[in-house]
Amino acid sequence: MPTNLPPEAKDKWAEVEATRNPKEKLQRMQEFLSLVPQHKGTLKLRGQIKKKMAVLRREMEERKQKRAGSRSGPKFFIEKEGAAQVAVLGVTNVGKSCLLSALTNANVLVSPAPYTTREPVPAVMSYEDVQFQLVEVPALMEGSADGRAWGLQSLALARNADGLLLMVDLASDPVEQLRLVLSELEKARVLVSKPRGRVDIDRRYMGAGLRIILMGKLMDSTMREVEALLRSYRIGDALVKISGEVTLDEVEDAIFESTTYRPAVVVANKLDLPGAMGGLGRLEAFVAGRMPVVAVSCEKHAGLERLGPVLFSVLDVIRVYTKEPGAREASRHPFTLRRGASIADLARSIHGEFVENFAFAKVWSERLVFSPQKVGLGFVLDDGDVVEIHVR
Repeated sequence: MPTNLPPEAKDKWAEVEATRNPKEKLQRMQEFLSLVPQHKGTLKLRGQIKKKMAVLRREMEERKQKRAGSRSGPKFFIEKEGAAQVAVLGVTNVGKSCLLSALTNANVLVSPAPYTTREPVPAVMSYEDVQFQLVEVPALMEGSADGRAWGLQSLALARNADGLLLMVDLASDPVEQLRLVLSELEKARVLVSKPRGRVDIDRRYMGAGLRIILMGKLMDSTMREVEALLRSYRIGDALVKISGEVTLDEVEDAIFESTTYRPAVVVANKLDLPGAMGGLGRLEAFVAGRMPVVAVSCEKHAGLERLGPVLFSVLDVIRVYTKEPGAREASRHPFTLRRGASIADLARSIHGEFVENFAFAKVWSERLVFSPQKVGLGFVLDDGDVVEIHVR
């Protein structure tokens, strides 16, 4: 991302961010594009803005059709349920519907015809005492990230999910299939490998001021230069969090759209077909340990038992069981939290007043020298812990 856009372009982007009316916003985006110099250094930026404009146009069209009482396209927003939402992605005919049918009780249409799935299909997969929401996404194709078919909405689902299952067909060049899916995800700024750094810009109400929190390292600039860059885009009221190793270009990149990391598992389907083992070897060599690869046959229900534990590990979640004071047994239904969560996070998940009126907590855990142990809000939890919270 270039750091030398003309001042009038930066002013125009500030207008874009301040505009709430979709039609006016679209017009200002077009005006912004006309002010961006056309050279190699701005290709990526221009592509980002054009994608945003395509999404905005489609949203405007859908609102128009809804007001008119008609709907020509599918509903693409899926409310999150369970411990985590996992988007199931892949090119056509790799077996996404068959996977949902094999793992869940969802009533899905399994067909050899290409592009059968036209809208996202949610279903619930159980692993031990945890439930994951799987969402089958309409098939990706070359050009999805540029707005082909329903590609932008499908990739938006991937961006919003907590994790990804990337499905390939072992009997039909799985490496090329995975390469295409990863390419479209990358164009949509969704990464499946942890980036070395991250920039989050949370724009606030007028008068809040600009606050920059550095939790990592600036590679080629100072805090003063970061602040000057943000203010040059008229960002004066925002909370900016910088973690890991970040360059000034990446800070500017995040002004337009931040990159999102989503942990992923490659599901290599059709293990029962001829030539599948050779495809699996080529696939594992291509992945080279960047993501787990789980080889399955959805049709034969083979290898599917590995998916639960792998997914649980990749999503980096923990199960915490609660016990009411005086009760002999803990609840069988755990709270699912991100690894590194504290007693405070658990208390908020139960009820906001639990934090305000917190007195102490008791924790039963195999890793503790003795149980229960009396702890405070900052105590870090682990998978399988049992917690009893006492309030004033």
